[in-house]
Amino acid sequence: MHFFWNNDEIVWDFYYFCSANKELSLNHKTENMPRQSRKESGTGIYHVMIRGINHQKIFNDEEDYFQFIATLDRMRFRYDDEGAPCGSNCTYYAYCLMSNHLHLLIRERGETVGETIKRIAGSYVFYYNRKYGRDGHLFKDRFKSEPVNDMGYFTTLLRYIHQNPVKAKLVERVSDYAYSSWGEFDGTVEPVFQICDTTTVLKRIPFDELKEWVDEPLEDDVPCLEMEDTPRERPSDDQIMLLIKEHTGVTNSTAFQQLQDGIKRDVLKFLKSKGASYRQLERLTGVGRGLIQGL
Repeated sequence: MHFFWNNDEIVWDFYYFCSANKELSLNHKTENMPRQSRKESGTGIYHVMIRGINHQKIFNDEEDYFQFIATLDRMRFRYDDEGAPCGSNCTYYAYCLMSNHLHLLIRERGETVGETIKRIAGSYVFYYNRKYGRDGHLFKDRFKSEPVNDMGYFTTLLRYIHQNPVKAKLVERVSDYAYSSWGEFDGTVEPVFQICDTTTVLKRIPFDELKEWVDEPLEDDVPCLEMEDTPRERPSDDQIMLLIKEHTGVTNSTAFQQLQDGIKRDVLKFLKSKGASYRQLERLTGVGRGLIQGL
């Protein structure tokens, strides 16, 4: 999958975004970001994650969330000496603000992503410190970022970013969360308050198809940026089967399916807490993914 440029707009090779190729979006491999320099994106698009220092809260109430969204809005433009917009610093495609971190899908324009994030963070910290009577840092000193170089991963990130509140069990549906960009895609946010470029996406992906994608839970092992500095190590199939044997005495999926429903639910919950993915559990226990996701 490749991007090519036409009149300063990203034009996607839409052929690869057909429903038969959904698995393409799951094949992206994320590398550990080096401390010396950031890996550059060939498209200028990055997935950025910013978090509070020591994992502390960066948004305490509704005013804080909307102040940050207003900050994002201001920082996407350059202004002349009279305060009028005179150019674009960046383009946003999606965002989600959580209590102690945030995700942003952003494209560089008039400045680098590092410069834009520095200005966004500086402005918000000034507001936050003044409001709460505090001094010092609010954000971890170095934000995380990864390049987005293909359409498959771009659409995976649209899902991943908007599904954060659902995964954290704050809401049941993506559309229920107030502090993400999904309201700009579904039209519940008035155009005058929108800050993301939804048109580039919606011209190429029908909204109904996009909504279906965003509502479909991603696998736990999709390799997007996560909160922890070191990714959690996922147990192997052998380790999972050993845990199943220790807790139930069974050694295969057929025997597992014959266990009492309550025992199966308890064991599946336990295995999920140990880092087992939906795909592993479905394969090793024979239990349908819908039931596993609902636990």
